[in-house]
Amino acid sequence: MWGPAQAGPRREVLSGVCCPPGAACSREPLGRAGTPVRSTGSRSVAVQGAWRSRWTLRQVGRASWPSTQAQSDGSPSRALASAQPRGPSLGASILGQCNRQLRDHVWVSGLPGQNVTMDEGGTPLLPDSLIYQIFLSLGPADVLAAGLVCRQWQAVSRDEFLWREQFYRYYQVARDVPRHPAATSWYEEFRRLYDTVPCVEVQTLREHADQVLHLSFSHSGYQFASCSKDCTVKIWNNGLTVSLRRSVDMRPYNWSYTQFSQFNRDDSLLLASGVFLGPHNSSSGEIAVISLDNFALLSRVRNKPYDVFGCWLTETSLISGNLHRIGDITSCSVLWLNNAFQDVESENVNVVKRLFKIQNLNASTIRTVMVADCSRFDSPDLLLDAGASPGRVFDLGSDSEDEAGGPGPGPAPARTKEGLRRFLDGLLDGRAQPQLSEHALETKVAELLAQGRTKPPEHSMANAHKLLIFTTGCLTYSPHQIGIKQILPHQMTTAGPVLGEGRGSDAFFDALDHVIDVHGHIIGMGLSPDNRYLYVNSRAWPSGSVVADPMQPPPIAEEIDLLVFDLKTMREVKRALRAHRAYTPNDECFFIFLDVSRDFVASGAEDRHGYIWDRHYNICLAKLRHQDVVNSVVFSPREQELLLTASDDATIKAWRSPRTVRIHQAPRPRPYPFISWFGSQRR
Repeated sequence: MWGPAQAGPRREVLSGVCCPPGAACSREPLGRAGTPVRSTGSRSVAVQGAWRSRWTLRQVGRASWPSTQAQSDGSPSRALASAQPRGPSLGASILGQCNRQLRDHVWVSGLPGQNVTMDEGGTPLLPDSLIYQIFLSLGPADVLAAGLVCRQWQAVSRDEFLWREQFYRYYQVARDVPRHPAATSWYEEFRRLYDTVPCVEVQTLREHADQVLHLSFSHSGYQFASCSKDCTVKIWNNGLTVSLRRSVDMRPYNWSYTQFSQFNRDDSLLLASGVFLGPHNSSSGEIAVISLDNFALLSRVRNKPYDVFGCWLTETSLISGNLHRIGDITSCSVLWLNNAFQDVESENVNVVKRLFKIQNLNASTIRTVMVADCSRFDSPDLLLDAGASPGRVFDLGSDSEDEAGGPGPGPAPARTKEGLRRFLDGLLDGRAQPQLSEHALETKVAELLAQGRTKPPEHSMANAHKLLIFTTGCLTYSPHQIGIKQILPHQMTTAGPVLGEGRGSDAFFDALDHVIDVHGHIIGMGLSPDNRYLYVNSRAWPSGSVVADPMQPPPIAEEIDLLVFDLKTMREVKRALRAHRAYTPNDECFFIFLDVSRDFVASGAEDRHGYIWDRHYNICLAKLRHQDVVNSVVFSPREQELLLTASDDATIKAWRSPRTVRIHQAPRPRPYPFISWFGSQRR
């Protein structure tokens, strides 16, 4: 059982609805406040109140109530904007009087067998159609309260068409968006979005001494890990109350700070990534593998650059990176497969093997690697592109013949040498037009040298077992592209040649199988639980911008776009999710980690909030307040109604849904379960 909830701003709620008592909730202000009063009178008082309510509802039925007006200021709370009816002041006064009277008797007027809106002959005094029209002018909480008056009103208050209108009006969802495919009714769908979003702060963890940069859950959901600028990796037990299990200090290994962690598939090992201080204050990355049985450090792997982060490929093997400079703005990234247990007895057993070697142009590098499992592509948890128009198609990685201007006779290396010779001859003779800068010349020579020496991409997905996904670029140092490489079954182990398999003597580099160009600075990526959809945080470049100098990328927007890509169909799906913001310039940008559950997607932001959206409706449902930048968010894999957020304010906050908070805090069952999901109300 939780203790008292952490202090937080009082929640103002739709039509007087609020979260459980004592809980700080992150929902935006949703409307006017009010409080239901439990009955202290007799049945006759209830009947009199119902008759007064019936008279006032008649007056409301005669008034004209235009449709509600959506909030249009573009704020993050658009989806939570109050949907209050607009109309004559007399009508508003009557409605307010009606609401007050209903609330005064809401707990006693709906007793079984009562039909206080019937005349002596048992005929309803108001037809259902009129009650329906009146209920359309009420907010969701008032509709539920009115449904307690009698059985007739209750039946109308649960009408599917009524709740369809309430849903679209309250959440500001476009009318052409269908209901969630798994929903059974509009009433239950309204309830799901209101009652199951983790927006109630239940605990704040302050054990870290500096900025908290990343959070990760174990696959079982019973543990999670946190990384921080205080150079520790902390492992926590996740129960009704979160408790610290172990803190691992990485300063004895000459680390500057920890930045990323990931549990392996069976939750026996933890991958921790951080920044390593080398000689002469040079910095690079390093990956440590920690046993979760005795917290012993099993192995350490160099990782360059440090924002490759690293990831698990199998239960006992992980991917790291290395970077080799070739010129001023040209380099080569090598991705390595490493065995987590490197204390082998035989020198003939590989503990490392090269996976891919990829050329980098214009000061770009490979960063932020992750692995997507293709086995669940045909059975996703939520099919996002059902009934949607096709989105942007991925730019497929082009082969060397396309870049050279078409196929020609003779082997590829010979054609490349001939093309390079012609280019250099023209340059020396002054025929190269226009004149190329030093950086442009280096890039052109590197491209020509790579042609014919690059293993062609795998365009077919038939044999794909897993996909390696990472950020990269081709125009500037800021990551503006997503590269995808297929990992075939024979590449899943360190057995075999250390330098990899399937590469000819002339194939020096590996070509990317697919490339996504987002035309902006990528600051976050996350996979859906079924691994089919890739969510990307991006800060867009100005429309039509051209990169003239790779060291001076275009300015980036403050508004963050959350893009969605289908890894099976290779298309962009849905429109970009927006609400969160970032303010740092290109050369100071940092990663903001996002996470995806079955129904929701969440992300941090630099505006001191975390955000939650619904994946199907593309609406922002909640803002989660911190005192500084929110760096990371993560859902529990066991229950999406639990979310953790990490911030530069050195805290980790746990958020639960109003439904779960009520379940664990309620001393006894609620008497009216069909409206209890709106929570108890305050005076």
